[in-house]
Amino acid sequence: MVSETAGIDAGVWNALVPNSDGRPDNPFLDHAFFLALEQSGCATAETGWLPQHVLIERDGVAVGLMPMFLKSHSQGEYVFDWGWADAFDRAGGRYYPKLQCAVPFTPVPAPKLNAGTLDLKARLLDVSAEICSRLGASSVHATFVSEQEQALAEAAGWLIRHDTQFHWNNRGFASFDGFLDSLASRKRKMIRRERRDALADGIRVEWITGSDLTEAHWDAFFAFYLDTGSRKWGQPYLNRTFFSLLSAAMAERIVLIFAYDGDTPIAGALNLVGKDTLYGRNWGATREIPFLHFEICYYQAMDFAIAHGLATVEAGAQGEHKLMRGYEPVVTRSIHFIAHPGLRRAVADYLIAEREAVARGKEALSRYTPFRRGERTDGND
Repeated sequence: MVSETAGIDAGVWNALVPNSDGRPDNPFLDHAFFLALEQSGCATAETGWLPQHVLIERDGVAVGLMPMFLKSHSQGEYVFDWGWADAFDRAGGRYYPKLQCAVPFTPVPAPKLNAGTLDLKARLLDVSAEICSRLGASSVHATFVSEQEQALAEAAGWLIRHDTQFHWNNRGFASFDGFLDSLASRKRKMIRRERRDALADGIRVEWITGSDLTEAHWDAFFAFYLDTGSRKWGQPYLNRTFFSLLSAAMAERIVLIFAYDGDTPIAGALNLVGKDTLYGRNWGATREIPFLHFEICYYQAMDFAIAHGLATVEAGAQGEHKLMRGYEPVVTRSIHFIAHPGLRRAVADYLIAEREAVARGKEALSRYTPFRRGERTDGND
């Protein structure tokens, strides 16, 4: 185990995660992202996120990485297990601490078993379970994993959990109008009306990235973030320092989408750019304008993806309202090792019913996408 991100060389870390020329395909797997969370004080022992990264070496060479944290709570995970914790505690058990393999505060599917072979990936699972026993933790959870990782975990006896997100797929659209042409007439008119109303009264939009990002932009964005965070969570997870550190390390992978009234920013969304995906993360506004949230977080993200040849936009967790705006349901996966046999049996029974409900829900949602007949997908994720 490595108890701080800084304890692993950035080049070693980034070479282990899926990458192109040493640059992680998924920006949330970048060593710099984890380091910014740690150095800003957002993901540390004091906040209940003690790094316990699993690093496997052979002959002095790193061959496997599983980013992991020892946690004293279940906040900031987006795969909710508070019910499991409460049930175990009421039965006389102790659910915390637990081990969490995740990108903190980030509901983005990304590989968690980072190694070059299936055997090494399976070994990472085994090692994490061994660490769980050694530390006296109740469980190990890896959230937003790949389908391959799910299969490996299931073969190792881990429990499987499913949920649903909404992602937009760029079907080779040359422009936003090309996307609109794929929609049923009524939905096409709805989106055009929303975009027009959002930008009425002279509201303008800018995409800000790379060297154009300034501390003034981050000051404005942090005010937006605090407004949303205080309404949703009470205490936002990220602090102002984190955004400065992230910008200094990864500016070329950041896109701030800002709405301005004159020269005054009134709303903004933070996006990170991956190899073929735009990841929408945080949003906020200091003024309520109808449909501005949809414009800044969804439609502008689609515009950006089309302009830059990106295949997908992932707009974060939850949100069935995304469906009518062209975002399609996909299954997300998590894997769970639970040490106590009684708790494991109870959770396993619950997850069978939950997975069936998720599958039924996804199938139903897929029938209500806004695309014209013939443009709809088959509902596969």
